[in-house]
Amino acid sequence: MDEHARPGWFTRLVSRRTVLATGTAGLAVPAALALGPVAPRHSAAAQSGVVRKITLYAEALPGNEYGYGLAPGRATIPGPTLEMYEGDTLEITLVNNTDRRMSIHPHGVDYSVDSDGSPLNASFNNPGETRTYTWRSREVAATEGRRLMPGTAGYWHYHDHAMGTDHGSLGIARGLYGALVVRRRGDILPDEQFTVVFNEMTVNNRVAPHTPLFEANLGQRVEWIAIGHGNQFHTFHLHAHRWADNRTGMLEGLTDPSRVVDTKDLNPGGSFGFQVLAGDGVGPGAWMYHCHVQSHSETGMSGIFLVRNADGSMPPGAQEAIDRFRGHDHGATSPVGAHAPHQHPPTR
Repeated sequence: MDEHARPGWFTRLVSRRTVLATGTAGLAVPAALALGPVAPRHSAAAQSGVVRKITLYAEALPGNEYGYGLAPGRATIPGPTLEMYEGDTLEITLVNNTDRRMSIHPHGVDYSVDSDGSPLNASFNNPGETRTYTWRSREVAATEGRRLMPGTAGYWHYHDHAMGTDHGSLGIARGLYGALVVRRRGDILPDEQFTVVFNEMTVNNRVAPHTPLFEANLGQRVEWIAIGHGNQFHTFHLHAHRWADNRTGMLEGLTDPSRVVDTKDLNPGGSFGFQVLAGDGVGPGAWMYHCHVQSHSETGMSGIFLVRNADGSMPPGAQEAIDRFRGHDHGATSPVGAHAPHQHPPTR
């Protein structure tokens, strides 16, 4: 299983495609590197009010698709996961290396009309144009009557809002989207991080058996970010793992009333995230993730979460399960993303 061989620690961190931008324009590094070595149960900590800068490149990809990347020639679907802390500002310089009008529009954070990313506010990149978008985040704030206004911590996303139409429908269909995580200081950081986008009848613009195979070792803390796009309504289900239906996926205490789930609606424009311990209580193996609308799962909206042994070795039966998944007839494919994957870096 050479394509699933475990790379070194630096490669694993970089391949997460997680970006917590530094304070230097155009320079971005994975969150794990920006915060120091990743360790289980590590807590997030950051200076308040930091302005972080990052450069993204929008590029055409094979198969008439498009993606965002951190450097020329590095665009992926989904684009890099962007991270910030409550109270920080993220300045994104977007370089449009395509021949189409496009933009970048965020969910869950604050921005002015000129950073809206929509043609309504003349906020977009023409072909070949470079433009800076500014996103701000804030902490929970008290108001009159002892009530609290929510901050911006959460699992959000970003996407094009200008390609094809003023709503960016073509850009989204062709892969211009990615995850945005706003952390609260004290949040637990993951060992591994995966982004799953249900876009029409695809997963990350792919259908099985070409959907992502995500990997973690037994006991590692894994963060899942789920995003919905397109016009179809879906449900996200992860086999053998469950999470609390709240901001982090973890219970705050024995009296936390959050419902514990293993399936959750994932509809267009929606997003959520959670953390689990890989194989906790069930052991290593090849576990499915998929849309639980049966006709969607049958026709290719499914993938594999491979939980290796704690030492990184392949558990008994896992390779056989992966081979069966790859050889299964997943039915008719969607016009979007019905071809083999391209340019996607390893999931670890």
